[in-house]
Amino acid sequence: MENVVLTIHLLLALALIGIVLMQRSEGGGLGMGGGGGGAVSGRAAATALGKVTWFLAAAFICTSITLTIIAAKNAGNSSVIDSLGSDLTAPASATPVAPAADSLLPPAEGDDAPLVPKAN
Repeated sequence: MENVVLTIHLLLALALIGIVLMQRSEGGGLGMGGGGGGAVSGRAAATALGKVTWFLAAAFICTSITLTIIAAKNAGNSSVIDSLGSDLTAPASATPVAPAADSLLPPAEGDDAPLVPKAN
């Protein structure tokens, strides 16, 4: 069921993109575009492409809501954090141990292997 709705959703998205790109610009976008006939009147005439755009947009929203409902039913009560919970509680022996603070210091004067040879 989810695959069918998802396929319809993708087809609606592609059709909506195509219909919007086929429409004539009515001006106002970035200061360029078509004539001022539509901008002067209070309401532009509804063309066939405009009606198809509204229909496709409504169908796209309906499939979006349907996919959300299906995903919520499949998810149950678990979350991503719950699925990571088993990984976060790994045994202590599996975690790497940081070196002791003393091992990060340079050797003292009396040690056998100095880092820099002493000048005479």
